[in-house]
Amino acid sequence: MKRSETFTAIANPGKIAILEVQKEMEQTKVVVRYTNGMVLKGFIQNFSPNKDWFHLIPADKPSGETMEIFLKRLKAVFVVRDFNGNPQYNERKTYVVGENPSGVKLEVTFADGEVIVGSTLLTYDPKRQGNFIIPADPQSNNIRVFVVSSAVKSVKQLYDNPD
Repeated sequence: MKRSETFTAIANPGKIAILEVQKEMEQTKVVVRYTNGMVLKGFIQNFSPNKDWFHLIPADKPSGETMEIFLKRLKAVFVVRDFNGNPQYNERKTYVVGENPSGVKLEVTFADGEVIVGSTLLTYDPKRQGNFIIPADPQSNNIRVFVVSSAVKSVKQLYDNPD
């Protein structure tokens, strides 16, 4: 979760009095895809790429109990802008000439055949239980994707073609 705080203050002779402190919690929206095809949508809690599990607050029960999600059963965790996305949008699977994202450009193919093209800030290590990928298409509904290594068929590093 991201936390943003707004402080409104006034100067008093030599002092600053805080009149208002507004804390706003912005929850991270995710779509969780299992290797068996099951999909869950919700808000992520206590996610760490080094943990075997995390909590999910289901989107349809935002004030309900959290669910415990185990990474070993997952294909990927998609951090999304919107739960529904745009089904008619055809996500770009290439980089445009001149786009130079930070990190390594990759093409990741899942065991089910789905392909994601993006970059990773760190090196991609198949020995880790997962790796974060930032999609190549800046208009994608996916902000970043945690790709679970056990659900990956292949990874190919992409290089710029010399002119």
